[in-house]
Amino acid sequence: MHCPFCNHADTRVTDSRLASDGRQIRRRRECLDCGERFTTFEVAELLLPHVIKNDGSREPFDEAKLKSGMIKALEKRPVGSEAIEDAVARICHRLRVLGEREVPSRQVGELVMEELRHLDEVGYVRYASVYRSFQDVEAFRETIDGLQKHRRRGSKRAAGRDQLPLLPGDGDGADTNKGKAK
Repeated sequence: MHCPFCNHADTRVTDSRLASDGRQIRRRRECLDCGERFTTFEVAELLLPHVIKNDGSREPFDEAKLKSGMIKALEKRPVGSEAIEDAVARICHRLRVLGEREVPSRQVGELVMEELRHLDEVGYVRYASVYRSFQDVEAFRETIDGLQKHRRRGSKRAAGRDQLPLLPGDGDGADTNKGKAK
């Protein structure tokens, strides 16, 4: 690591600690030439796949673009920024786990819609109207009908539960007593 003060090539690590909930390593370094100290952060470089657009062009996945689209869909809705951050993190994680070098933009859009459906139904419909290019009121009606069917299926599964599921996978019928007050 080059010293940011004198550009000398040799530095030594004086202290290392975990940072950002264990996702980074914070290192205190000292230049062996000028003696100045500075901090560096080390993170794992996990590559996200390139996105294949509908016109066939390819572009690198842009997490900021994903987050911006979700924020627009959830504008003036009662969804906190932490919930949006968590949803973006889940989408990125799912894309990394795929292990693919390229994914169609349609697949990314479906992941976003799934997250929005769990966060806020109005945000989901807003995003779907742009993502699916609704041409008329009937398209809105079909989407809302689909949401209502999904909600009814979910409420049948959650019958007898006191709380909403904490995680997207909860409430799939595996353990109906999970999360219940004792």
